[in-house]
Amino acid sequence: MNIFVAKLNFDTRESELKDAFEQFGSVDSVKIIMDKFTGRSKGFGFVEMPNEDEARTAIDQLNDNELDGRTIVVKEAEPRKKRFDDGGRGGNNNFRKRY
Repeated sequence: MNIFVAKLNFDTRESELKDAFEQFGSVDSVKIIMDKFTGRSKGFGFVEMPNEDEARTAIDQLNDNELDGRTIVVKEAEPRKKRFDDGGRGGNNNFRKRY
C-alpha cells in the first residue's frame, strides 16, 4: 500500500521516516519530496508497505502523532490524477479555425 505522509518537519530524513513505519511492519520504500530549486523538503512524502494490514495499522497509529517535533498527517495515498497537457500550445488549439 502506498501511504501519504504530510506536515513533516523539513529536517526529517527518509531514514527517520522509514524507522517510524518499520515499527509496524516491512517497508519497501520511502520518498520525501524535495523542491527541485532549493533542494529542501516540501514537507511531505510517501511510504510503500507491502502488507496492507501492517500499513493500515501504521496509518492508524502514526496519523496525528508527533514525529521530529511536528504533528504529522498519515493516510492512504490517492492514485495520481492524469494532468492535462496541451503541449505548451495554450489550450483549445484543437478548435482553431484555419483560413
